[in-house]
Amino acid sequence: MGLRASALRLQWGAVLQRMLLCLAAMTMLAPLRAAVPDAADKPLSASEARRWLARIHVAAHERNYQGTLVFNTDGALSSARVAHYCEGDQSYERVELLDGRMQQIYRHNDRVHTLWPRSRVAVIEQRDPQQASLRPVIEPRAEQSYELREQGTGHVAGREAQILLLNPRDGNRFAQRLWIDTRSGLVLRADVLGPRQQVLESSAFSQIDIDVKPRPKSVLQPMKQLDGYRKVRPPHASTRLEQEGWALDAPPPGFQVSSCTRRALDPVEGADAASVLQVVYSDGLTRVSLFIEPIGRVPQRQPLQTQVGATHTSMQPHGADWWITLIGDVPPQTLERFRQALERRR
Repeated sequence: MGLRASALRLQWGAVLQRMLLCLAAMTMLAPLRAAVPDAADKPLSASEARRWLARIHVAAHERNYQGTLVFNTDGALSSARVAHYCEGDQSYERVELLDGRMQQIYRHNDRVHTLWPRSRVAVIEQRDPQQASLRPVIEPRAEQSYELREQGTGHVAGREAQILLLNPRDGNRFAQRLWIDTRSGLVLRADVLGPRQQVLESSAFSQIDIDVKPRPKSVLQPMKQLDGYRKVRPPHASTRLEQEGWALDAPPPGFQVSSCTRRALDPVEGADAASVLQVVYSDGLTRVSLFIEPIGRVPQRQPLQTQVGATHTSMQPHGADWWITLIGDVPPQTLERFRQALERRR
């Protein structure tokens, strides 16, 4: 498998998190556009912005919900059934993709099972508790990198929503427009906007039920019923860039290390797969993943830069021995700043 395909598979959890950031309307099937209801564009004070972001953060952790998600990138539609439940200190999540390979992902606390029913493969992982969640988590510190503006109200999936624009304070990230459920604080829809305010991608729930009764068995039973599946437990170890002989001392402003792991490049291959170093950076809203591997693993590799919706990918050599892949929902110049800041120390 080529590095880009493998890296995108590793990045799929982040894509799912971005998808889960929204729950939205059937208008997702129409051509993408940045229009919102006519309303005064009101900037929020720092304290108001922090209150909104804190409310969104808490809702994502504590609310029980389930529904059908629609994701639109460059006119290509995909959908998934998703659910999130909490019972005391126990957390459960379910994502069942309805298109393509019909992938299914189930999480109980820090245990994550990814199932491919057609190939009968089950990837079983024990993740860092802070990184295990499949759902989006907007951190209150996003206010440092984005100005929040109120843009009126609207309706998504039959629910009243407050529309917020997160406008970047610099050119290192894209704007995002969020539809927030007024009752629960859950994000109901999100559009990622380009430099001309065009919608690069959009995701939403066509149907959503909030504050439902938890159904932990709907997550636990599929995690236990693995007869006939080839069970794969890919190696996964937390580490640090410095420990691996690297340094990235000056990332673009606002981005901080969220996680650093050495993991299988292709998790389906398990212990037999080659490993890759993955570092995830976050500004509280947007993530960038950096992958580092030896350059000799795949011969005749060529530099590559691509864009799919809001997601840019940059693949280039680092010196004579290493190959670097950067993936994120950020402008290409942001990925270049990451690449230029990366140094090999030994």
